[in-house]
Amino acid sequence: MCQMSVYLEEEDREKLILENATLLEVTEKGATVTTLFEEPKTVAGAQVKKIDFLAGTVILTTKNP
Repeated sequence: MCQMSVYLEEEDREKLILENATLLEVTEKGATVTTLFEEPKTVAGAQVKKIDFLAGTVILTTKNP
């Protein structure tokens, strides 16, 4: 099974949102990240900036108004 760590890029820094993510769904409201054992977390207004499959990371960023 492939699990990823999800980060949110804020002011040129990357803040860890969740480890061991099993599902990431982008909707009109933002990005919802799900793991096996924790409640899903939604990052309002977020979009996927980068996925690094080798490092197992997803970088989210917030949309510009």
